[in-house]
Amino acid sequence: MDRLDAMRMFVRVVESGSFSQAARDLNVSQPTVSKQLAALELRLGTQLLSRNSRALAVTPAGQDYYEATVRILQDIDVVEERILEGQAAPSGLVRVTLSPAFGRMFVIPRLPDFRRRFPNVAIEMEISGRHVDLIEEGMDVAIRIGRLSDSALVARHIGDMRMITVASAGYLAQHGTPQTVNELRDHQRVSYIYQGDIIGWGFQVAGRPVTLDGGGAFRTNDAEHVRGAVLAGLGIAHHASWLFTDVVASGEVVRILDQHAPPSFPINAVTAAGRRMPSRVRQFIDFLASICAEEPELKVGDG
Repeated sequence: MDRLDAMRMFVRVVESGSFSQAARDLNVSQPTVSKQLAALELRLGTQLLSRNSRALAVTPAGQDYYEATVRILQDIDVVEERILEGQAAPSGLVRVTLSPAFGRMFVIPRLPDFRRRFPNVAIEMEISGRHVDLIEEGMDVAIRIGRLSDSALVARHIGDMRMITVASAGYLAQHGTPQTVNELRDHQRVSYIYQGDIIGWGFQVAGRPVTLDGGGAFRTNDAEHVRGAVLAGLGIAHHASWLFTDVVASGEVVRILDQHAPPSFPINAVTAAGRRMPSRVRQFIDFLASICAEEPELKVGDG
């Protein structure tokens, strides 16, 4: 068994969620992938993947091995690329697609630091709320929030998005503070539209997921307009915590129903599977990961 080949196969199986898709991405047969993964588990003496006819899941040991393996393979790729490129500094264009609010609030303010470190790397941003086809539109990397269903993408988990329910202090003083999820139906709501659909509000009630149907007094497809509507007292919103960090701290906006907050959503930097990743793209993804690591409301598994 070639250990590095087995590690790469394992990583691709985890990221694609499928032995057959991993085989296609790596241009090998599915039995080859299965045989390598079985040999890897035998050598480690533990089960890395739990699989049956309908589903595949990563075991706790497998998750630990996956995270370590990704770092190892990235380090190897960086070294090999540096040698192949004659230790030249990263250069060229990185095309990235991300949402307007995330880009303006977190990426643009820190971009001068990246440019100082890598002056020969240019950045082109496609600002969009839709899911851009990376290959068709020539994008190097995209920021995606939530679990990925596209097995043609390779994802790196760089942060977590936490959903909170908020309203302005003025709105609550005038209309009262709901004490239960069901009481939200009696209030004005500020809703978010994604690709034409009003997004429902997810909660945890008595340990079970509960979704409040979308609707309300004001609806928009832009996160910063959700923030503006809340500040204007138009109603209650259910959105990303990072959108309201400063105004919650000042008391202008109040968090409510925290006891029913849903689980966080992963923030992923995604690239197209099967592509060799240039060092400029890898460095930019590292830069995005560092942004999330430095922000309390974006850090993986924090809060």
